[in-house]
Amino acid sequence: MTQTPTTPAPPEDAPSPTTTTTTADLGPGAALLTPPGTTPALVRHHGRWLHGWNPESADQWETVGRGVARRNLVLSIFAEFLGFAVWALWSIVVPRLPEAGFAFTTDQLFWLIAVPSLVGATLRIPYTFAVPIFGGRNWTIVSALLLLAPAGALAWAVQRPELSFGAMLAIAALAGVGGGNFASSMANISFFYPEKEKGRALGLNAAGGNIGTAAVQFAVPIVIVIGTGVHLERAGLMFVPLAVLAAVLAWRYMDNVKDAATDPRAYGSAARQKHTWIISFVYIGTFGSFIGFSGAFPTLLKNEFPAVMLEIAFLGALVGSIARPAGGILADRLGGARVTVWSFAVMAAGTVSAIFALRSGSFGLFFASFLVLFLATGAGNGSVYRMIPAVFRHGATDDTDRTRRAKVAAGCIGIAGAVGAIGGFLIPRGFAMSTTATGGIEAALWVIVGMYGVMAATTWAVYGRRGSAFGDTLI
Repeated sequence: MTQTPTTPAPPEDAPSPTTTTTTADLGPGAALLTPPGTTPALVRHHGRWLHGWNPESADQWETVGRGVARRNLVLSIFAEFLGFAVWALWSIVVPRLPEAGFAFTTDQLFWLIAVPSLVGATLRIPYTFAVPIFGGRNWTIVSALLLLAPAGALAWAVQRPELSFGAMLAIAALAGVGGGNFASSMANISFFYPEKEKGRALGLNAAGGNIGTAAVQFAVPIVIVIGTGVHLERAGLMFVPLAVLAAVLAWRYMDNVKDAATDPRAYGSAARQKHTWIISFVYIGTFGSFIGFSGAFPTLLKNEFPAVMLEIAFLGALVGSIARPAGGILADRLGGARVTVWSFAVMAAGTVSAIFALRSGSFGLFFASFLVLFLATGAGNGSVYRMIPAVFRHGATDDTDRTRRAKVAAGCIGIAGAVGAIGGFLIPRGFAMSTTATGGIEAALWVIVGMYGVMAATTWAVYGRRGSAFGDTLI
């Protein structure tokens, strides 16, 4: 009787055999990005969908993850930069409309500045959910191509001074799609970076977008006067090839993350937390002031100091953009609540100084006051964003509770970003109402000073006072 030879069993302590995955196992069009046998395996499927993405895995991050994340971040910053630029486009076009033959009132001009901010604020929530539904790469392509509508419509409209105010207002509202880009871009990049590097990546992404406001206010006054006459249509046309370029680059080089998921319940949980609304109120004072003053500043300069060249208006938004990451760094060291309170104090001082500059007719003091004001808004933006995770992390009892609180904090960030942008609508409208009622903007500036006082007191009482619910915790 012949015995069948048997293979001896491996020792109990022997390592498990490694299954090597090859591209043949993955299907047509798929590519294995990590070395064979790496756990977890990272695969790019058709449509540049990443399967198995896990930036918290040290092996994956060091082999290919960091490069993939950095490439997506750079292209995201470019797309968001264009979004902010288009969002702010009317801020620099509106002061030149009279030269193009439009006979709008001061109130109507401020409406054209304010409406894009209101639309952009409204779009921020749905733009956040678009990333997990459609994919970050795919939505970046779509959102970049959507910029063609406000850019093209503006180029068409400014050549027709016979258009009604209602038609112009509807066309200006289209620019709000650029404001929504911030939310989707931030949501997308948050999936690409590990927790230890997420703050820096999101800070760069936000600052890169904010600089778009300064860039459009710098470039448009130059572009529209090249040659002879004033050609306002170029303000829109210059963004047509840039939007197409952003879409092509996203299509060619960005990625979708298959496992990305935004939990809608996090927004519901955040909406039921009082701190979400307190922080949103405070953020109206910081980011709302940044976007609101950025939009109104060129028109203020044109109205109050007609001889001044509008080309210098971009410096306000530029200073505010650069100060944002600096505010976050200061908040890490000193506490977000403390930096936010001081930011409001400086903002109030800058506003009061601007009031006295108007009374004395001093352009130098007025301009310097606004630069200080912009500096403080940027620092406040960074410090408030640092406060949010600290507020919701306080009192966590275990890892499960910390994870739950982190999701609620993410929901708060989305809500606060949308609510804060409403300041971009409120400030221009405040200037319009003040001008209509009193003949100048001083009354509106005093109201803003009062609001800064209320916001500073709220921040200190809830998050900075030693006797508050947070005790000695550095918020």
